[in-house]
Amino acid sequence: MKGIAFAPGHISAFFEPVYCAQNMDRTGSCGAGMSVSLGAISQVSVQPASNQTVIVQINGRQSPAAVTKSGVHYLLGDACVRIAINTMIDLPVSQGFGMSAAGVLSANLALADLLNIPKEHAIRAAHYAEIQSHTGLGDVVASSFGGIEIRRKAGLPPWGMLEHIPGNYDMVLCVIGKKIETKEILTDPNKVRKIASVGRYCTKKLLDKPSLEHLFALAWEFTRKIDIADATVLQAIEKANVHGMASMCMLGNSVFAIGDTPMLSKVLSAYGTVFCCTVDVQGARILHEK
Repeated sequence: MKGIAFAPGHISAFFEPVYCAQNMDRTGSCGAGMSVSLGAISQVSVQPASNQTVIVQINGRQSPAAVTKSGVHYLLGDACVRIAINTMIDLPVSQGFGMSAAGVLSANLALADLLNIPKEHAIRAAHYAEIQSHTGLGDVVASSFGGIEIRRKAGLPPWGMLEHIPGNYDMVLCVIGKKIETKEILTDPNKVRKIASVGRYCTKKLLDKPSLEHLFALAWEFTRKIDIADATVLQAIEKANVHGMASMCMLGNSVFAIGDTPMLSKVLSAYGTVFCCTVDVQGARILHEK
């Protein structure tokens, strides 16, 4: 038997890390962002075994896949099974597209579907794996719901709360520079303090006046204030803003934009690799019944 699931990529426009000691259900991030139609598809098979073995391929190559393996362990404990996971990801890792979250979430959903485990358990296990690995905070929760979201309270439901800005839009993404390791940012106390302060301000402002235009304006303000973007990324955003709305993907040397898609693609292609996609409004889901 095989299970197949898809989880959309997720872009954080701005965020405030929220840590709750000894309670990962309440750990996560406040902020805003959007799920995208490019993400991860995982195909999973399970067989009985004398001990637990998890083998993961990502885009056809065997991978250590520490986050995905951690997610499986949170879901199944030490159950004696042999699990084979084949994940295809659409976007580069460590560029602010939430690919580690999409990978572990799609794998856990497919596995849970195969073993008749509730979907909520799969989401929780994926969330725990991301937090423990320092690869993300709010991506799993956002990806599980889809759409353009404001994360007003951090963590998993019922503690975590989000609301949506309605709309389905074409988007242009552009990878401009080298990877940014999320772990390096999230384990730097000075950077986290600065990000939290600005992120809290932006979230409050967006909740006062929720709209896509306000989200992008605040995202651009957040990008300028936290001092992570290099000159090339800032220039690309300014050029893109002539033809729509753009900002930096958190956390990556990459840009997301909505507006005149052909012109945005043309302008941004001068800076790096362009991907065209749409907002994913469905969220993570099973693609194939067992």
